[in-house]
This record gives sequence, structure tokens and C-alpha cells, in this order.
Amino acid sequence: MDPMDIVGKSKEDVSLPKSTMCKIIKEMLPPDVRVARDAQDLLVECCVEFINLLSSESNEVCNREDKKTIAPEHVLKALEVLGFGEYIEEVYAAYEQHKLDTLDSPKGGKFSGVEMTEEEAVAEQQRMFAEARARMNNGLTKPAEPGADPAVDS
Repeated sequence: MDPMDIVGKSKEDVSLPKSTMCKIIKEMLPPDVRVARDAQDLLVECCVEFINLLSSESNEVCNREDKKTIAPEHVLKALEVLGFGEYIEEVYAAYEQHKLDTLDSPKGGKFSGVEMTEEEAVAEQQRMFAEARARMNNGLTKPAEPGADPAVDS
């Protein structure tokens, strides 16, 4: 596939970060092995092509199921369709580990680290809306008190 075939994107727009890719390549090899720059570039291009192929097939699987969002199950099915079934178990394990890692991270869940009741959250939201409204009106409207009706302007 020509890099320009990807919906008006240039080659640079659809590449992977070379520094990250080089780090991954080096981590996979013994420390005494060196990789020529041309070989690194070729590996990066192969990765981009594989991602394009897998994305395209995942989209087809998704469309066959009349879905509008590609889900992890679609990607796993695409791997199978493309002849990479032997990797599905390992890919699924990596996906499960990723889910666990992101839940533990500070940016993990929508409400991670938040210890508010629903009422406190609503009051905080109303206060923030009132402050934003006041800033928008150049301070002409004073912020509403928590619990005040946000639909009623002062």
C-alpha cells in the first residue's frame, strides 16, 4: 500500500516514532547485535503496513457485524482472518494487562481518585459552571452558591 493511499495523509503523517521503534527493536535483540539504519527504517515501514492491514481488516469485521466502533474483539478476529491466529492468546493477554495498567494509573478510570458523593459532585459542577459563566460575562455575574439553581441567572 502506498503511504498516500491512506485518506490524504502523507508518509510522515502515518509513520511511527522512530526513537520509540528503535528502542523496541534494540530491546528485542541481544546487546551485541547492531541494526543498520536501513533495516530499522524497513522494520518501521513493516510495522506501519501491518497496522494498516490489521486496522483495515478490523474495520471489515466490524462492518460485517453492523457496528460503528471497532472493538478489541474485532481486532482479535482480524488477526485470525489474516492468519495470525497463533498470536491471539498473547495479544489478548497483553490487552488484559494494558487494561489493568490503565486502571491503576492516575489517568485510568473516569473517577479514579475522586472521593465525592454524587451530590457533592453535582454541587462542584454547578460551582464550576457558575465560575465559567462569570468569567464569560467578565465578572458581571457573581458565581452561584453551591446548591443554587444554575438555570437562574443572578
